[in-house]
Amino acid sequence: MKTTAWKTFCRILRSRQLAVCLLAGFFVSCQSIQKDMLVSTIEETGSSDITELERMIIPMDTGFTRQELQQARQQIQGIEKKAIRDAVFEAQLAAWSGRLYVLEGKRSDAEKQLKQSRDLYPGNIQALVLTVRLETDPEKRLALADQALALESRSGELQIERARVLLELNRYREAVASFDTAFAALNSDIYEQTYRNERNRAWELRDVAPGTGTLTADILRKETLTWRDVIDLTKNETDLLGFFTAGRDWPSDQLFSRLAERSFIPVLQDAEQTEWPSRRSPSSDETVLRSGAAWFLWHLTAENQADKQLLTKYSSRYRSIRDVRSPIPDIPVDSPYFDSVLGCIEWEIMALPDGRNFMPRETVKPSSFLQMLNKVRR
Repeated sequence: MKTTAWKTFCRILRSRQLAVCLLAGFFVSCQSIQKDMLVSTIEETGSSDITELERMIIPMDTGFTRQELQQARQQIQGIEKKAIRDAVFEAQLAAWSGRLYVLEGKRSDAEKQLKQSRDLYPGNIQALVLTVRLETDPEKRLALADQALALESRSGELQIERARVLLELNRYREAVASFDTAFAALNSDIYEQTYRNERNRAWELRDVAPGTGTLTADILRKETLTWRDVIDLTKNETDLLGFFTAGRDWPSDQLFSRLAERSFIPVLQDAEQTEWPSRRSPSSDETVLRSGAAWFLWHLTAENQADKQLLTKYSSRYRSIRDVRSPIPDIPVDSPYFDSVLGCIEWEIMALPDGRNFMPRETVKPSSFLQMLNKVRR
Protein backbone atom coordinates (compact mmCIF):
# COMPACT_ATOMS: atom_id res chain seq x y z
CA MET A 1 0.00 0.00 0.00
CA LYS A 2 2.77 2.39 0.96
CA THR A 3 4.62 1.48 -2.18
CA THR A 4 1.63 2.25 -4.40
CA ALA A 5 1.06 5.59 -2.70
CA TRP A 6 4.73 6.50 -3.04
CA LYS A 7 4.70 5.72 -6.74
CA THR A 8 1.60 7.81 -7.24
CA PHE A 9 3.21 10.73 -5.38
CA CYS A 10 6.37 10.52 -7.51
CA ARG A 11 4.31 10.43 -10.66
CA ILE A 12 2.45 13.58 -9.65
CA LEU A 13 5.70 15.31 -8.69
CA ARG A 14 7.30 14.48 -12.01
CA SER A 15 4.22 15.77 -13.83
CA ARG A 16 4.40 19.03 -11.92
CA GLN A 17 8.13 19.36 -12.59
CA LEU A 18 7.50 18.74 -16.25
CA ALA A 19 4.75 21.32 -16.24
CA VAL A 20 7.02 23.84 -14.53
CA CYS A 21 9.78 23.11 -17.03
CA LEU A 22 7.39 23.45 -19.93
CA LEU A 23 5.98 26.65 -18.49
CA ALA A 24 9.46 28.04 -17.91
CA GLY A 25 10.43 27.08 -21.42
CA PHE A 26 7.32 28.79 -22.71
CA PHE A 27 8.18 32.05 -20.95
CA VAL A 28 11.79 31.88 -22.15
CA SER A 29 10.55 31.22 -25.66
CA CYS A 30 8.13 34.13 -25.44
CA GLN A 31 10.86 36.42 -24.18
CA SER A 32 13.11 35.30 -27.03
CA ILE A 33 10.36 35.88 -29.59
CA GLN A 34 9.62 39.30 -28.10
CA LYS A 35 13.32 40.17 -28.24
CA ASP A 36 13.58 38.98 -31.85
CA MET A 37 10.48 40.97 -32.74
CA LEU A 38 11.92 44.05 -31.02
CA VAL A 39 15.21 43.77 -32.94
CA SER A 40 13.32 43.16 -36.18
CA THR A 41 11.07 46.15 -35.52
CA ILE A 42 14.06 48.39 -34.78
CA GLU A 43 15.81 47.33 -37.97
CA GLU A 44 12.66 47.76 -40.06
CA THR A 45 11.77 51.14 -38.53
CA GLY A 46 15.32 52.44 -38.70
CA SER A 47 15.80 51.35 -42.30
CA SER A 48 12.50 52.94 -43.28
CA ASP A 49 13.44 56.20 -41.55
CA ILE A 50 16.83 56.37 -43.29
CA THR A 51 15.28 55.58 -46.68
CA GLU A 52 12.70 58.33 -46.24
CA LEU A 53 15.42 60.77 -45.18
CA GLU A 54 17.53 59.80 -48.18
CA ARG A 55 14.64 60.51 -50.55
CA MET A 56 14.18 63.94 -48.96
CA ILE A 57 17.82 65.07 -48.98
CA ILE A 58 19.24 63.64 -52.25
CA PRO A 59 17.08 65.81 -54.59
CA MET A 60 18.27 68.94 -52.74
CA ASP A 61 21.61 68.62 -54.55
CA THR A 62 19.91 70.17 -57.58
CA GLY A 63 18.04 72.88 -55.67
CA PHE A 64 15.85 73.42 -52.64
CA THR A 65 13.64 75.90 -50.82
CA ARG A 66 13.96 77.08 -47.22
CA GLN A 67 10.79 75.14 -46.43
CA GLU A 68 12.29 71.91 -47.78
CA LEU A 69 15.36 72.38 -45.59
CA GLN A 70 13.15 72.94 -42.55
CA GLN A 71 11.06 69.86 -43.30
CA ALA A 72 14.16 67.68 -43.63
CA ARG A 73 15.59 69.03 -40.36
CA GLN A 74 12.28 68.38 -38.59
CA GLN A 75 12.30 64.86 -40.01
CA ILE A 76 15.74 64.22 -38.50
CA GLN A 77 14.70 65.66 -35.15
CA GLY A 78 11.64 63.42 -35.15
CA ILE A 79 13.77 60.34 -35.80
CA GLU A 80 16.21 61.35 -33.05
CA LYS A 81 13.32 61.51 -30.55
CA LYS A 82 12.63 57.82 -31.17
CA ALA A 83 15.93 57.14 -29.38
CA ILE A 84 16.72 54.03 -31.40
CA ARG A 85 19.88 52.57 -29.89
CA ASP A 86 21.81 50.96 -32.70
CA ALA A 87 25.34 52.04 -33.65
CA VAL A 88 24.95 51.52 -37.40
CA PHE A 89 21.62 53.32 -37.51
CA GLU A 90 22.82 56.21 -35.35
CA ALA A 91 25.97 56.57 -37.48
CA GLN A 92 23.91 56.81 -40.66
CA LEU A 93 21.51 59.30 -39.10
CA ALA A 94 24.39 61.50 -37.93
CA ALA A 95 25.95 61.45 -41.40
CA TRP A 96 22.68 62.42 -43.10
CA SER A 97 22.21 65.17 -40.53
CA GLY A 98 25.70 66.43 -41.36
CA ARG A 99 24.94 66.35 -45.06
CA LEU A 100 21.87 68.48 -44.44
CA TYR A 101 23.97 70.90 -42.38
CA VAL A 102 26.24 71.31 -45.41
CA LEU A 103 23.22 72.35 -47.49
CA GLU A 104 22.16 74.70 -44.68
CA GLY A 105 25.61 76.32 -44.75
CA LYS A 106 26.45 75.18 -41.21
CA ARG A 107 29.88 73.67 -41.71
CA SER A 108 30.90 73.39 -38.05
CA ASP A 109 27.69 71.48 -37.23
CA ALA A 110 28.33 69.20 -40.20
CA GLU A 111 31.84 68.46 -38.94
CA LYS A 112 30.47 67.56 -35.48
CA GLN A 113 28.01 65.14 -37.05
CA LEU A 114 30.79 63.60 -39.11
CA LYS A 115 32.86 62.97 -35.97
CA GLN A 116 29.86 61.43 -34.24
CA SER A 117 29.14 59.19 -37.22
CA ARG A 118 32.76 58.01 -37.38
CA ASP A 119 32.86 57.34 -33.63
CA LEU A 120 29.70 55.26 -33.79
CA TYR A 121 30.63 53.22 -36.84
CA PRO A 122 34.00 53.96 -38.52
CA GLY A 123 34.06 53.65 -42.28
CA ASN A 124 30.31 53.77 -42.91
CA ILE A 125 29.56 54.91 -46.44
CA GLN A 126 27.49 57.97 -45.53
CA ALA A 127 30.33 59.25 -43.34
CA LEU A 128 32.73 58.77 -46.26
CA VAL A 129 30.36 60.74 -48.51
CA LEU A 130 30.16 63.53 -45.93
CA THR A 131 33.97 63.58 -45.68
CA VAL A 132 34.17 64.19 -49.42
CA ARG A 133 31.47 66.86 -49.27
CA LEU A 134 33.25 68.85 -46.58
CA GLU A 135 36.42 69.23 -48.67
CA THR A 136 36.27 72.51 -50.59
CA ASP A 137 39.18 71.93 -52.99
CA PRO A 138 37.94 69.86 -55.98
CA GLU A 139 41.27 68.09 -56.58
CA LYS A 140 41.48 67.06 -52.91
CA ARG A 141 37.81 66.10 -52.99
CA LEU A 142 38.50 63.78 -55.92
CA ALA A 143 41.43 62.23 -54.04
CA LEU A 144 39.19 61.60 -51.03
CA ALA A 145 36.53 60.00 -53.23
CA ASP A 146 39.13 57.72 -54.82
CA GLN A 147 40.51 56.75 -51.41
CA ALA A 148 37.03 55.94 -50.16
CA LEU A 149 36.28 53.87 -53.27
CA ALA A 150 39.45 51.89 -52.63
CA LEU A 151 37.74 50.73 -49.41
CA GLU A 152 34.18 50.50 -50.77
CA SER A 153 34.61 49.84 -54.49
CA ARG A 154 30.96 48.89 -55.03
CA SER A 155 29.49 52.01 -53.45
CA GLY A 156 27.22 53.83 -55.87
CA GLU A 157 26.97 56.78 -53.48
CA LEU A 158 30.74 57.32 -53.62
CA GLN A 159 30.71 56.97 -57.40
CA ILE A 160 28.17 59.80 -57.51
CA GLU A 161 30.52 62.01 -55.50
CA ARG A 162 33.38 61.12 -57.82
CA ALA A 163 31.30 61.82 -60.91
CA ARG A 164 30.19 65.23 -59.66
CA VAL A 165 33.70 66.41 -58.84
CA LEU A 166 34.96 65.13 -62.22
CA LEU A 167 32.25 67.22 -63.86
CA GLU A 168 33.42 70.22 -61.85
CA LEU A 169 37.00 69.58 -63.02
CA ASN A 170 35.85 69.44 -66.67
CA ARG A 171 36.84 65.77 -66.96
CA TYR A 172 33.63 64.96 -68.74
CA ARG A 173 34.28 61.49 -70.16
CA GLU A 174 35.38 60.19 -66.77
CA ALA A 175 32.33 61.81 -65.18
CA VAL A 176 30.00 59.97 -67.57
CA ALA A 177 31.65 56.65 -66.70
CA SER A 178 31.32 57.27 -62.95
CA PHE A 179 27.68 58.32 -63.23
CA ASP A 180 26.83 55.20 -65.24
CA THR A 181 28.66 52.98 -62.75
CA ALA A 182 26.77 54.62 -59.89
CA PHE A 183 23.35 54.26 -61.50
CA ALA A 184 23.97 50.57 -62.13
CA ALA A 185 25.06 49.99 -58.52
CA LEU A 186 22.30 51.90 -56.72
CA ASN A 187 18.93 50.29 -56.05
CA SER A 188 17.11 53.56 -55.38
CA ASP A 189 15.78 55.41 -58.42
CA ILE A 190 16.06 58.75 -56.61
CA TYR A 191 19.76 58.98 -57.50
CA GLU A 192 19.25 58.63 -61.24
CA GLN A 193 16.29 61.01 -61.16
CA THR A 194 18.41 63.60 -59.34
CA TYR A 195 21.70 63.31 -61.21
CA ARG A 196 20.57 62.26 -64.71
CA ASN A 197 20.76 65.84 -66.02
CA GLU A 198 24.34 66.21 -64.74
CA ARG A 199 25.26 62.93 -66.40
CA ASN A 200 23.68 64.06 -69.67
CA ARG A 201 25.53 67.37 -69.49
CA ALA A 202 28.80 65.50 -69.05
CA TRP A 203 27.93 63.39 -72.08
CA GLU A 204 27.22 66.48 -74.19
CA LEU A 205 30.60 67.92 -73.17
CA ARG A 206 32.56 64.68 -73.56
CA ASP A 207 34.55 66.04 -76.52
CA VAL A 208 35.64 69.20 -74.67
CA ALA A 209 39.30 68.98 -73.68
CA PRO A 210 40.02 68.76 -69.92
CA GLY A 211 42.24 71.85 -70.15
CA THR A 212 39.43 74.07 -71.44
CA GLY A 213 39.54 77.62 -70.05
CA THR A 214 37.49 78.58 -67.02
CA LEU A 215 35.24 81.03 -68.89
CA THR A 216 34.35 78.47 -71.54
CA ALA A 217 33.78 75.78 -68.92
CA ASP A 218 31.43 78.09 -67.00
CA ILE A 219 29.46 78.85 -70.16
CA LEU A 220 29.20 75.20 -71.12
CA ARG A 221 27.65 74.32 -67.75
CA LYS A 222 24.71 76.62 -68.47
CA GLU A 223 21.41 75.46 -69.92
CA THR A 224 20.94 78.44 -72.23
CA LEU A 225 23.12 80.86 -74.16
CA THR A 226 23.32 84.66 -74.38
CA TRP A 227 24.87 86.67 -77.20
CA ARG A 228 27.77 87.51 -74.90
CA ASP A 229 28.30 83.77 -74.42
CA VAL A 230 28.21 83.30 -78.19
CA ILE A 231 30.93 85.90 -78.65
CA ASP A 232 33.08 84.44 -75.86
CA LEU A 233 32.84 80.88 -77.19
CA THR A 234 33.56 81.95 -80.76
CA LYS A 235 36.47 84.14 -79.72
CA ASN A 236 38.07 81.71 -77.26
CA GLU A 237 37.43 78.35 -78.92
CA THR A 238 37.75 79.13 -82.65
CA ASP A 239 39.51 81.51 -85.02
CA LEU A 240 36.31 82.27 -86.93
CA LEU A 241 36.41 85.94 -85.89
CA GLY A 242 39.95 86.38 -87.15
CA PHE A 243 38.68 88.36 -90.15
CA PHE A 244 37.52 90.99 -87.68
CA THR A 245 39.90 90.89 -84.72
CA ALA A 246 43.09 90.47 -86.76
CA GLY A 247 44.72 88.77 -83.79
CA ARG A 248 43.79 91.44 -81.25
CA ASP A 249 41.99 90.55 -78.01
CA TRP A 250 38.81 92.60 -78.27
CA PRO A 251 36.57 92.95 -75.18
CA SER A 252 33.47 90.82 -75.70
CA ASP A 253 30.96 93.67 -75.33
CA GLN A 254 32.82 95.81 -77.84
CA LEU A 255 33.09 92.88 -80.23
CA PHE A 256 29.36 92.24 -79.85
CA SER A 257 28.52 95.85 -80.72
CA ARG A 258 30.70 95.82 -83.82
CA LEU A 259 29.30 92.50 -85.02
CA ALA A 260 25.75 93.74 -84.44
CA GLU A 261 26.52 96.81 -86.56
CA ARG A 262 27.66 94.50 -89.36
CA SER A 263 24.48 92.37 -89.09
CA PHE A 264 26.17 89.27 -87.68
CA ILE A 265 23.69 89.58 -84.80
CA PRO A 266 20.01 89.72 -85.86
CA VAL A 267 17.79 92.59 -84.70
CA LEU A 268 14.98 90.15 -83.84
CA GLN A 269 14.88 86.39 -83.41
CA ASP A 270 11.28 85.96 -84.53
CA ALA A 271 11.53 83.88 -87.71
CA GLU A 272 7.92 84.62 -88.69
CA GLN A 273 8.25 88.40 -88.64
CA THR A 274 9.11 89.55 -92.15
CA GLU A 275 9.89 93.19 -91.34
CA TRP A 276 12.24 94.28 -88.58
CA PRO A 277 12.10 97.62 -86.73
CA SER A 278 14.93 99.87 -87.84
CA ARG A 279 15.57 101.41 -84.43
CA ARG A 280 15.86 98.27 -82.35
CA SER A 281 19.28 97.02 -81.23
CA PRO A 282 19.89 93.52 -79.87
CA SER A 283 21.16 93.10 -76.31
CA SER A 284 24.23 91.06 -75.41
CA ASP A 285 22.25 89.56 -72.49
CA GLU A 286 19.48 88.32 -74.76
CA THR A 287 18.93 84.55 -74.75
CA VAL A 288 19.89 83.04 -78.09
CA LEU A 289 17.27 80.97 -79.91
CA ARG A 290 17.83 78.45 -82.69
CA SER A 291 16.84 81.11 -85.22
CA GLY A 292 19.48 83.53 -83.91
CA ALA A 293 22.12 80.80 -83.79
CA ALA A 294 21.44 79.92 -87.44
CA TRP A 295 21.74 83.57 -88.44
CA PHE A 296 25.08 84.02 -86.68
CA LEU A 297 26.55 80.74 -87.92
CA TRP A 298 25.52 81.30 -91.52
CA HIS A 299 26.89 84.84 -91.57
CA LEU A 300 30.17 83.46 -90.17
CA THR A 301 30.15 80.85 -92.91
CA ALA A 302 29.62 83.43 -95.65
CA GLU A 303 32.41 85.62 -94.25
CA ASN A 304 34.90 82.79 -93.88
CA GLN A 305 34.03 81.44 -97.31
CA ALA A 306 34.41 84.96 -98.73
CA ASP A 307 31.07 84.46 -100.47
CA LYS A 308 28.40 86.99 -99.52
CA GLN A 309 26.02 85.50 -102.09
CA LEU A 310 25.44 82.66 -99.63
CA LEU A 311 23.33 85.11 -97.60
CA THR A 312 20.69 85.24 -100.37
CA LYS A 313 21.36 81.96 -102.17
CA TYR A 314 18.13 80.17 -101.20
CA SER A 315 15.68 83.08 -101.04
CA SER A 316 16.62 84.32 -104.52
CA ARG A 317 15.94 80.85 -105.90
CA TYR A 318 12.68 80.13 -104.08
CA ARG A 319 11.12 83.58 -104.36
CA SER A 320 11.43 83.47 -108.12
CA ILE A 321 8.93 80.61 -108.14
CA ARG A 322 5.25 81.54 -107.81
CA ASP A 323 3.34 80.11 -104.83
CA VAL A 324 6.33 78.08 -103.76
CA ARG A 325 6.24 76.43 -100.35
CA SER A 326 9.11 76.41 -97.93
CA PRO A 327 10.82 73.02 -97.59
CA ILE A 328 10.85 73.67 -93.84
CA PRO A 329 7.25 74.26 -92.64
CA ASP A 330 8.05 76.58 -89.71
CA ILE A 331 10.42 78.84 -91.70
CA PRO A 332 8.44 80.85 -94.30
CA VAL A 333 10.06 81.65 -97.64
CA ASP A 334 9.74 85.39 -96.93
CA SER A 335 11.33 85.07 -93.47
CA PRO A 336 14.64 86.95 -92.99
CA TYR A 337 15.92 83.65 -91.57
CA PHE A 338 15.14 81.56 -94.65
CA ASP A 339 18.68 81.63 -96.09
CA SER A 340 20.42 81.14 -92.75
CA VAL A 341 18.29 78.18 -91.75
CA LEU A 342 18.42 76.41 -95.11
CA GLY A 343 22.14 77.04 -95.35
CA CYS A 344 22.85 75.64 -91.89
CA ILE A 345 20.74 72.57 -92.65
CA GLU A 346 22.24 71.92 -96.09
CA TRP A 347 25.80 72.42 -94.84
CA GLU A 348 25.01 70.19 -91.84
CA ILE A 349 25.92 72.86 -89.31
CA MET A 350 22.52 72.40 -87.67
CA ALA A 351 19.79 69.77 -87.92
CA LEU A 352 16.00 69.53 -87.92
CA PRO A 353 15.12 68.22 -84.43
CA ASP A 354 12.16 66.15 -85.63
CA GLY A 355 13.39 65.65 -89.19
CA ARG A 356 10.84 68.14 -90.52
CA ASN A 357 10.67 71.39 -88.53
CA PHE A 358 13.45 73.74 -87.49
CA MET A 359 11.81 74.88 -84.23
CA PRO A 360 13.28 78.41 -84.37
CA ARG A 361 11.95 79.47 -80.97
CA GLU A 362 13.75 76.74 -79.04
CA THR A 363 16.79 77.76 -77.00
CA VAL A 364 20.29 76.45 -77.70
CA LYS A 365 22.49 74.68 -75.20
CA PRO A 366 26.04 76.07 -75.05
CA SER A 367 27.55 72.62 -75.59
CA SER A 368 25.43 72.14 -78.72
CA PHE A 369 26.37 75.57 -80.01
CA LEU A 370 30.08 74.82 -79.62
CA GLN A 371 29.61 71.69 -81.72
CA MET A 372 27.87 73.81 -84.37
CA LEU A 373 30.71 76.32 -84.33
CA ASN A 374 33.19 73.55 -85.02
CA LYS A 375 31.23 72.60 -88.15
CA VAL A 376 31.53 76.05 -89.73
CA ARG A 377 33.86 75.74 -92.72
CA ARG A 378 36.72 78.09 -93.36
